[in-house]
Amino acid sequence: MALSPPRPSQMPLNALRAFEAAGRHGSFLRAAEELSVTPGAIAQQIKKLEDWVGGPLFQRHAQGVSLTDLGMRALPHMTSAFDSLGLAAQELRREVGTATIRIAALPAIAQLWLSPRLSDLHRMLPDVDLSIHALDICPPLNRGAFDLSVYPSDLALQPQGQTRVLAQNALLPVAAPDLAKTISRPEDLQSASLLHDLAWRDDWETWLKAQMIDGVETARGPTHSLYSIAIERCIEGDGVLIGHSALIERPLRQGQLVAVFDNRSVPAAPICLAAPDATGGRLGEVIDAFCAAA
Repeated sequence: MALSPPRPSQMPLNALRAFEAAGRHGSFLRAAEELSVTPGAIAQQIKKLEDWVGGPLFQRHAQGVSLTDLGMRALPHMTSAFDSLGLAAQELRREVGTATIRIAALPAIAQLWLSPRLSDLHRMLPDVDLSIHALDICPPLNRGAFDLSVYPSDLALQPQGQTRVLAQNALLPVAAPDLAKTISRPEDLQSASLLHDLAWRDDWETWLKAQMIDGVETARGPTHSLYSIAIERCIEGDGVLIGHSALIERPLRQGQLVAVFDNRSVPAAPICLAAPDATGGRLGEVIDAFCAAA
């Protein structure tokens, strides 16, 4: 017998993390967005895990993926394990009392709501470094990567912890002043260029349905991957955009944009700050400062 026989391969932690995220989201793409890797990397890690386990964890379809029975049985245990690991890591950071608070935010909120308030936050928190990370997918705070998150309530991913409303929000069509003068009735939208944002691609349909307006074709018009670009094109007079009131305060106040129709706004998900349950000390000070700056 060999004195040093081959040791079994160790548990593939990265592959387990990829499996848990993909299973929780039901998508390799959304798992990749959360973990900041490519969908191909997620697929490769899951294949590695399936080889290590010795059985399939996902069924692959033309429309996406779904968990096998084996995967469905394993997912709750994996989620609980990574939650516990993340909470343990957060506790270590709290004991050290790190001066850096890591905040995940939707890109539009990071650019248009957070950025104008950073100088006030810095003045209120001179000894705290606020590290802002713009992410399309709201990360779970109990994984240890982020301390706080700022997202619309319908996109927030915070099954545990606490949530504070920072800003109410509403949908309303806006345009540059000269273009707005040419639109007096909802029917006029049919001949106008409609601007779209990739993250909120259903805004036009949502607003039109709430206003009970039919006959407006919403598929036309350019789509931008950043809401700030869509706002800039709207300011330049390139079309009409469904504005999120919490994010267009400045151009409305400065007269760069105007509401196309009076009293035609539709309530939308408010902007919320999500935090873990234990928020004493420095993290509690940051939460109070955010609420004061709102």
